[in-house]
Amino acid sequence: MARGSAAAPGLLLALCCAAAAIAVVHGEDWAVGDNKGWSFGVAGWENGKRIQPGDDLVFKYDAKIHNVVEVDRAGYGGCTVTGPSKLYNSGDDRIKLAGGEAFFICSIRDHCTAGMKVKVTVTANA
Repeated sequence: MARGSAAAPGLLLALCCAAAAIAVVHGEDWAVGDNKGWSFGVAGWENGKRIQPGDDLVFKYDAKIHNVVEVDRAGYGGCTVTGPSKLYNSGDDRIKLAGGEAFFICSIRDHCTAGMKVKVTVTANA
């Protein structure tokens, strides 16, 4: 009996360590535009927010009249979609952020120039 009970704590410790190693870290959800959602004039919404790796941006909008496109820096600055880009058009899009900068615009005519764009800088945990 003593032999089995000595092995049990070791097995329990090994299982706990394995579970901790594969645990999924869920970051914070950020509703782009807050209560207003993904809409005109949302540019600057990201200012002052400490967005970290693993956080999700949540874009809520009317999919009949808007979309979300992940673009590069030039696409963000020029409100254009060029080169490889990722299009989201569900009206309820969730995008997990890894690190660095991420740029998003609405590619519907003149929407980006009317302020439907955000530039997010993902910072490492402090």
